[in-house]
Amino acid sequence: MNTALPSLSPYFIEQIQFLVGLFAILNPLGAIPVFLSLSADRPSKEMRHTALKAAFAVVVILLLSIWAGDHVLGFFGIGIPAFRVAGGLLVLLIAIAMFHAKTSPARHTDAEETEAEFKADISVVPLAIPLLAGPGAISLVIVDAHQAASLLDKILFSLSCVLVGMVVWGVLRLAEPIGARLGTTGLNIATRVMGLILAAMAVQFLADGLRALLPGLA
Repeated sequence: MNTALPSLSPYFIEQIQFLVGLFAILNPLGAIPVFLSLSADRPSKEMRHTALKAAFAVVVILLLSIWAGDHVLGFFGIGIPAFRVAGGLLVLLIAIAMFHAKTSPARHTDAEETEAEFKADISVVPLAIPLLAGPGAISLVIVDAHQAASLLDKILFSLSCVLVGMVVWGVLRLAEPIGARLGTTGLNIATRVMGLILAAMAVQFLADGLRALLPGLA
């Protein structure tokens, strides 16, 4: 039994890294102010329902990215190294915006927020996509899922997405008390920490992609 543990260790470390990276780029804590502002005049029951639908939509988007992402890239003739570089640049832009405690235009624009104020249902658009499961999260999931060595790996990645979706639902459902307890300063600190993690991941994405595209750099 003891001899099997070392071989399993990197396997679970990979899943933990995926979970942390996915949570960082979704950043549900950073979405709390937007969620509260868009649902300010709505009853508590409707806010809870919106949180549940948004979390469900996030899981569906991420699962589609895991199981269909490679096929979409293949249809357009895009290689994973090029997608790594593009995804790395996108994630880096999001991380830089998070350093300044702002929402990157790559995730959510002012025009989208203004339009959302007049929508009856904000759970899928703009809350689930692009605010939470935006282009950066989709890029991260596709790149990580491409590294899956087996069907079991993809299933575990899928379970990780479901777990993160449950966390998103919990955070949004408790958005009011969490926002009141942490305050603007607390939420900004959390966003900056997530931004630091994302920046490191973005640099790794860029390095891996450039190394594959330009082997002479290695």
